[in-house]
Amino acid sequence: MEWMKDLDRSRIPQHLAIIMDGNGRWAKSKGKPRVFGHKKGVNAVREVSEGSAEFGIKYLTLYAFSTENWNRPKLEVSALMSLLVSTIEKEVSTLMKNNIRLRTIGDISKLPSKNYKALLKGIEETSHNTGMNLILALNYSGRWDLLNAAKLLGNQINSGEIDVSNINDDTFAGLLSTAALPDPEFLIRTSGELRLSNFLLWELAYTELYFTNVMWPEFTKQDLYLALKEFQKRERRFGKTSEQI
Repeated sequence: MEWMKDLDRSRIPQHLAIIMDGNGRWAKSKGKPRVFGHKKGVNAVREVSEGSAEFGIKYLTLYAFSTENWNRPKLEVSALMSLLVSTIEKEVSTLMKNNIRLRTIGDISKLPSKNYKALLKGIEETSHNTGMNLILALNYSGRWDLLNAAKLLGNQINSGEIDVSNINDDTFAGLLSTAALPDPEFLIRTSGELRLSNFLLWELAYTELYFTNVMWPEFTKQDLYLALKEFQKRERRFGKTSEQI
């Protein structure tokens, strides 16, 4: 599309993270149950995933289900889990067609058996794809990941595997569930909320943040383009001055 061509392909973020927010409120505004919004949100996942791959993004991490989401009404949680299974089963062919690899972060072992098996199957079937990595954050929270890494580090110290004086940022980051991923350069949150909601708390230390009032079910490839245009206006200094960059 013509409006895509003015993006500077040399300044596309390698890793984009998205907090997909607003499904329930969007459905309510339409006089529909919250589950209707989640189902419509799947279309946005498909469009943004394909758009990200087209724009040259290498890693796309979507906050799909947090550890706190278990506290939602049981009917909504059950519907979300069913939707997750059906979506993965339907979309694997699309992932294969677009050479996209499916990955996850979070404690997926705590998911219902059907969800766990569907995830593992999707991950295995796409494991040889060499294009964009689509990472679903499922049963994930930043605090859970930090605590888990701290426990692992404590075990390594107790066993003599590592000395406290040798611990650094890389040591700790290597114990997080995101260890195999680069930190996100860009975070998008939809629906107008202005918070991180316990998402990638370590990894977002120097990430550019972008908030939009667009509800997730209505977020399109063009909205992604507009966000990326804003990202390309940012000066990423990492504590340095403009003159040092």
